[in-house]
Amino acid sequence: MPLSSPSVEASELTIEGIAEPVLLRYFETMNAGEFEATAALFAANGKMHAPFEEPLEGPEAIATYLQTEAKAMKLEPREAIAETLEDGNIQYQVSGKVQTPLFGVNVLWTFVLNQEREIIAATIKLLASPKELLSLRR
Repeated sequence: MPLSSPSVEASELTIEGIAEPVLLRYFETMNAGEFEATAALFAANGKMHAPFEEPLEGPEAIATYLQTEAKAMKLEPREAIAETLEDGNIQYQVSGKVQTPLFGVNVLWTFVLNQEREIIAATIKLLASPKELLSLRR
């Protein structure tokens, strides 16, 4: 099943230090459970580095993973910083929290966007002690 192109419209979500529509849409679609729309924000060879997982490449693999693993998660981004990289891509670091029915954990999301404003890399890092991380792992 082909994934639709991302629609990036005006957002009601605000994250201190960031106004990038693609990233606002990422958090909105994740919280709405619209995982195909989230995955469509990635470049064709975009990668997601999720905790405890091998990197996922491409929108279809990312959508499949999110549909399995991200249900009932609420992402609460708080603030972000942006940096232009030497290759012209832009890296965003977003700090916040993820709440699940079982636990809440502080998170650092690192996104790299290309000049077409597609996500080429997303890394989700749990900010917890090793003991706390082990208790989260299945």
